[in-house]
Amino acid sequence: MNPQAKLIFTISLLMGTTITISSNHWVMAWAGLEINTLAILPLISKSHHPRAIEAATKYFLTQAAASALVLFSSMTNAWYTGQWDITQLTHPTSCLVLTTAIAMKLGLVPFHFWFPEVLQGSSLTTGLLLSTIMKLPPIALLYMTSNTLNPTLLTSMAILSAALGGWMGLNQTQIRKILAFSSISHLGWMTIIIVYNPKLTLLNFYLYALMTMAVFLTLNSINTLKLSTLMTTWTKTPALSAMLFLTLLSLAGLPPLTGFLPKWLIIQELTKQNMALAAVALSILSLLGLFFYLRLAYCATITLPPHTTNHMKLWHTNKPTSSSISILTTVSTTLLPISPLISTMI
Repeated sequence: MNPQAKLIFTISLLMGTTITISSNHWVMAWAGLEINTLAILPLISKSHHPRAIEAATKYFLTQAAASALVLFSSMTNAWYTGQWDITQLTHPTSCLVLTTAIAMKLGLVPFHFWFPEVLQGSSLTTGLLLSTIMKLPPIALLYMTSNTLNPTLLTSMAILSAALGGWMGLNQTQIRKILAFSSISHLGWMTIIIVYNPKLTLLNFYLYALMTMAVFLTLNSINTLKLSTLMTTWTKTPALSAMLFLTLLSLAGLPPLTGFLPKWLIIQELTKQNMALAAVALSILSLLGLFFYLRLAYCATITLPPHTTNHMKLWHTNKPTSSSISILTTVSTTLLPISPLISTMI
């Protein structure tokens, strides 16, 4: 892709995200979402592979439907209450339609079908954008309207997302699909707590984005898309593979790594809200995710391919690891000791 075109699309992505998260008016928020969608489409389809074109088409149709529902929700609310302010969404029908629209934007169950397919058809760098920055505007809208949304509906969608994200990721061999189901599972954790402690949702999202960026950039650096090729990367970059191992365990939420912090705080908050059953359900369902993270980690560092003749051994490389990967992997594994400081901020 032309560097100038890539620069324009990247700036448009940042501008669309900024417009949505800083707007008070529904039409401005909708405009930001549309700019985001139009900017990411060329990045998804840039390889001109039929799979990439299919992914871009699926993404466009889903996001267009979700944007139409956002407009419909805001217009219905304005019709009944005379308010276009995002925080003044009070009409029950508008709240229900908006919940559906944001679930479609994020890829929450039962509107999750598009996300693994789109991620599988995209490159790793585009997949990184889809999993992190493209989730921020819908999460921001959810944050601003959280006090008026239906807690029972959000809790049901969250538990289903955690269950399905863990369950569907078990038998995958494509790493991008595994990370897509991992994203769906993490969104379940974010959604369940949004009504009770919205700041905790944002903290969870920021930490999830950091860990996911570390994983995607590491995989991009070692040029790996499947579990079978992940098995042969240990000989090429042992130190990077070891850090990938720790980052994956952090994404799984194992102590004493960074990923344990949001899960710990969310379970604590759910218990305070007399939702111990939901906390237990999420904790048990996170074991499904732990299984496929352990599988990824095992392939990355511990095992060798069973049929070594089918795989070309990679030479050890002395190419230095980029500083961004070093910083992200360090942050993804070492933030737990400062959790008292973080908990006083939320």
